[in-house]
Amino acid sequence: MSGTCAACDCELDETPIKVTIGGNTVEVCCDDCAQALREAHASQAQGDGI
Repeated sequence: MSGTCAACDCELDETPIKVTIGGNTVEVCCDDCAQALREAHASQAQGDGI
């Protein structure tokens, strides 16, 4: 499997972490990137009044 992390653009290995953000599933390289995406989405949703 080949691809890049949705958060930091690092190459993904054979065991990426799947994160669902806004109904879309993306793959990240580590727990830190997963948490960063979740926090960014939560911040954006709060700013949108959701």
